[in-house]
Amino acid sequence: MLGKRIAERERLEQRRLKQEHWGQWGPYVSERQWGTVREDYSPDGTAWDYFPHDHARSRAYRWGEDGIAGICDDHQLLCLTIACWNGQDPILKERLFGLTNGEGNHGEDVKEYYFYLDNVPSHAYMKMLYRYPQRAYPYAWLVEENRRRTKADPEFELIDTGIFDEDRFFDVTVEYAKASPADIFARITVVNQGPEAATLHLLPTLLFRNTWSWRSGSYKPSIVREESHLPGVGLVVADHERIGQYRLYCDDPEELLFTENETNFERLFNFPNATPYVKDGIDGCVVHGRREAVNPNATGTKAAAHYVFNLQPHETKTVRLRLTGRSDVTDPFGDLDNVMEKRRIEADEFYDEVANVPLSDDLRAVQRQAFAGILWSKQFYYYVVQEWLDGDPAMPPPPPQRTSGRNCDWTHLHSANILSMPDTWEYPWFAEWDLAFHCIVLALLDPDYAKKQMMLLTREWYLHPSGELPAYEWAFGDANPPLWAWAARRVYQIDAKINGTTDTLFLERVFQKLLLTFTWWVNRKDAQGNNIFQGGFLGLDNIGVIDRDATLPQGVRLDQSDGTSWMGVFSGNMLAIALDLARIDPAYEDIASKFFAHFLYIAKAMNEIGGEGLWDDGDGFYYDFLHVPDRDPIPLRVHSLVGLIPLAASEVAERDAVINLTDFLKRVDWFVKHRPDLTESIAYMERGGIHERYLLALVDGDKLIRLLQRALDETEFLSPFGIRSLSRIHLEHPYVLDIGGVQRSIGYEPAESRTGLFGGNSNWRGPIWFPINYVLIEALQKLHYYYGDDFKVELPSGSGNYVTLWDVADDLSRRLISIFERDASGRRPVFGGNQTFQTNPLWRDLIPFYEYFHGDNGAGIGASHQTGWTALVGKLILQRGEYAGQQKRPL
Repeated sequence: MLGKRIAERERLEQRRLKQEHWGQWGPYVSERQWGTVREDYSPDGTAWDYFPHDHARSRAYRWGEDGIAGICDDHQLLCLTIACWNGQDPILKERLFGLTNGEGNHGEDVKEYYFYLDNVPSHAYMKMLYRYPQRAYPYAWLVEENRRRTKADPEFELIDTGIFDEDRFFDVTVEYAKASPADIFARITVVNQGPEAATLHLLPTLLFRNTWSWRSGSYKPSIVREESHLPGVGLVVADHERIGQYRLYCDDPEELLFTENETNFERLFNFPNATPYVKDGIDGCVVHGRREAVNPNATGTKAAAHYVFNLQPHETKTVRLRLTGRSDVTDPFGDLDNVMEKRRIEADEFYDEVANVPLSDDLRAVQRQAFAGILWSKQFYYYVVQEWLDGDPAMPPPPPQRTSGRNCDWTHLHSANILSMPDTWEYPWFAEWDLAFHCIVLALLDPDYAKKQMMLLTREWYLHPSGELPAYEWAFGDANPPLWAWAARRVYQIDAKINGTTDTLFLERVFQKLLLTFTWWVNRKDAQGNNIFQGGFLGLDNIGVIDRDATLPQGVRLDQSDGTSWMGVFSGNMLAIALDLARIDPAYEDIASKFFAHFLYIAKAMNEIGGEGLWDDGDGFYYDFLHVPDRDPIPLRVHSLVGLIPLAASEVAERDAVINLTDFLKRVDWFVKHRPDLTESIAYMERGGIHERYLLALVDGDKLIRLLQRALDETEFLSPFGIRSLSRIHLEHPYVLDIGGVQRSIGYEPAESRTGLFGGNSNWRGPIWFPINYVLIEALQKLHYYYGDDFKVELPSGSGNYVTLWDVADDLSRRLISIFERDASGRRPVFGGNQTFQTNPLWRDLIPFYEYFHGDNGAGIGASHQTGWTALVGKLILQRGEYAGQQKRPL
């Protein structure tokens, strides 16, 4: 596979072969545990209110830990994080602050600035930056001002308070480098970026996740101070029966502080504490001067090394730490700088190999941060639903409503794994369809981990006995777009490209479980048995004029273009996987035939003109249809992504890939000859493309041209930054649905949602979303692979400029990448009108990867660290660089 020795690839191979456990420690500590479903024991399921930020410093978590720049072992038993205090804040800054879903005028929103700068898959090198204000953090102001604002107003951000004016902040850069899997150096560099001297308290904190308070008699680990016999070196020893003993060496701290990671019942509930030393004891000592809040005997389950720096303007201070399972260390920091530099160089070498294509320095830096973000978003996710429903023996019983409330029918789910999260603060829980996109990016960096993620969610402790994949913790039973087969095959292909061998065992394992999932969709989401699907909101939140996830009145149903199209995608990918496997095992030819037939039935149902199909031949577009009693079906004539998703259901096969599958081809020929009604109006498995390739697609050539006329129209879907989720024509022409005198409308909203209607802090009524754009780009590439250079469309529509489908895909990639790229004037669209980010040298190269982007100007919106699916930009950068370097396109 490789010519040059790449140390990081060798570490990943050692991990795969279980020779060295390089994944034992990583950035698995969430940025937010409070306000999650796991910590919610309320009777009404109000997670944000039951465990608010104000409780987080004082209340022990049941299911996980949070912190800033944290690392932990892969079972999150022992954690190392940082805390800060500027001498002004009312509390110690131990975790990132943000608004709850009810407080923010556009839903939940983290109100901090932090940036993931580097990481490698083994986590042998990690680097991130936390930007901490020097004045008192404006907790109350952020809450009050955002509550005052309406949904028509922009969000009030931390930088809008002026707290960062004149660069009055500390840059706290945290780096980790592993000397070996369980021997980790940490270097924390603090810079006063402001114009005046300022004081910073820095507290690297070691703590055990509380695993002992929930059952009487549970084992309780310990952290104690130990004499290091080395001048200026503080030493604490953490002992746990499961992971053994770890030592944290601290370079010349002011003092070592100890307390217990246990709830302060007195502060929260006016109930006596069992111990005087509780979770917020270090906060009480440092911020409030209560020395009695920490244990003078220097023992507990939470400890911090306290550093106090009086920094002159632009002065830098460095703290050195070492967390190690070794007991024979004589010089704890002697090799720190060498190991740090070696691991940094190895990270450079790894990414030079990953992106061995022509790229500008700016794009290379954007890609590196995108990859760093998705690796920092690997988190320990712990949730045992049966235990959560039953409650803990040593705690008050949960309210009786739980037994019939959230996730009550997911009692089999038992998660205690490292999973890729959409965002470590706003979405600190796995989401099925997000994770499908994450795995595409992760496969570029660490194919073995990507494959394990894909297999994990199909295991019996995640997959529902019915075959349904879990959506996310707020409602595991929600319907997400069924993209697991697509992602599995793409991971399989990327893995083969990197490693030179095909892992058919992986593909077969996932495929076998997805047979159950496919059956679940067919049985549960096709209400009439007519191959038209009603999947709920399917990840597109508020894209419809009515709430697509709500239970509709008796006799009313919504036939969904996107739901049906996603099932076409699912069928096509299951067919493609079956054909891959049939080359090894002929039995899969029978299964391939099954999915070929499913695809044809779906295609016929989608495209049936004059029947109950979803294609409107007059408009040249696909629509959702609303069925109500005593009325003809109502086409919901909204020009949205739901009408473009049929493009994604396209599969192309090489002649040589199927020519020897004689049984399968006989069945295809049978359908062509005996069921012309299924094949006459769609593109089907017929040889005829360039190089005699085969095509299976919901959309034939004529429909493809008509759909792309709208998709590539700058007055409709085509933005300078990608495909909008809703056509811009609805800005001046909102769609209005009138049923029985009740009107519902939908208009173009290029930024945040202006309504709370089933949108939360997400908006699909105009902004640009990376996942759907990426799926459309892949579909266009496949279709070009079949149709070739002779098939051309206008780009943009009405311009007279005709290009190939590959050129369209490439242009869309360029538009999406340009969101993050510095333009000729030095501005990045992602920063919008934020002049500090646009012009200040301390800010302009720190890239946040948002959840979605303004439909007209490309500004980042929603979750600011959604380096899950938005990390797809790294894949697009790589792809454009690869084909530009080769000066060719795949044919």
